[in-house]
Amino acid sequence: MNESAYNEQLRFTIDETQDGQRLDAALTKLSGLSRNHIQQLLKNENVQNMAGKIMRQASLRVRENETYLLNIPALVPLKLEAEDIPLDILFEDEHLIVLNKPAGMVVHPAHGHDHGTLVHALLHHCESLPGINGMQRPGIVHSLDKGTSGSLVIAKSEIAHRQLTEMFAKHDLNRQYIAWCRGNPRWHKKRIELPIGRHPQHRQKMAVNENGRDAITDAEVEQSFGPFSRLRLRLHTGRTHQIRVHLSYEKLPILGDPVYARSYNPAMDIPEPTRTAIRSLNHQALHAQLLEFSHPLSGQLLSFKAPLPDDLKRLTNALTENYG
Repeated sequence: MNESAYNEQLRFTIDETQDGQRLDAALTKLSGLSRNHIQQLLKNENVQNMAGKIMRQASLRVRENETYLLNIPALVPLKLEAEDIPLDILFEDEHLIVLNKPAGMVVHPAHGHDHGTLVHALLHHCESLPGINGMQRPGIVHSLDKGTSGSLVIAKSEIAHRQLTEMFAKHDLNRQYIAWCRGNPRWHKKRIELPIGRHPQHRQKMAVNENGRDAITDAEVEQSFGPFSRLRLRLHTGRTHQIRVHLSYEKLPILGDPVYARSYNPAMDIPEPTRTAIRSLNHQALHAQLLEFSHPLSGQLLSFKAPLPDDLKRLTNALTENYG
């Protein structure tokens, strides 16, 4: 068994509904932890059966009444300095915080982003936050791309963290985005079911890939503006860059997208206010507007609409004025 200090030990017994499932899938269901977290615990020899045998094989098929112990390592102290960065808070209580993330803000520290992230701001705002696998991602249960604005929920307690993680794993919440795109689809509503994986040539990009993971996006045209359209999108899965990849594949690239849309300079036949609004975009015109879920402790239905950032307001106004 791994000799690291443990924060807690969890015990779970397989019931008839998990009988025959993979070990990682069953423990994900029972614990409320993410599947990635469970797989990391298995890899690090932090899972054992009641006989004391170390379990390493995620694909092992479990049987009813088997019991497993999960040793949760103590979190590695964060080596990050809190930064006094303003936050647009939509809701906050002792268990969670919902905020409107601005475009341009990176959610958690990564290579090349060692300051100015949402995590740095949260460390200043909150006295303590639960972590994920001891990584530098306190309270983070889901994310938004750097260039995407909108609603984001953060866990402030361990129990909220577990419950919210399970909600996202089950997709038991309502997430709706608005995207401003080039082009108009032939459909009004469409369920886009296309698997997404790493791009075969460009490893920093994602792509529709038959060997990728299932990805489902519901898309609906809210309004057409001449050669442009505004779409409402609902996620049923949470793949990296999912909306951006799906819309690009549908030949509806999101305005301002630096990765999945070709460089676009509006022609002179586009009215000046609209051209100016599009040229001023320095990020994809994608906004996580609506976030609805049940409070992880009280069960109360919570619903939040994140206000649009100024540049997307200007874009909306210009398109409306020029195209009605």
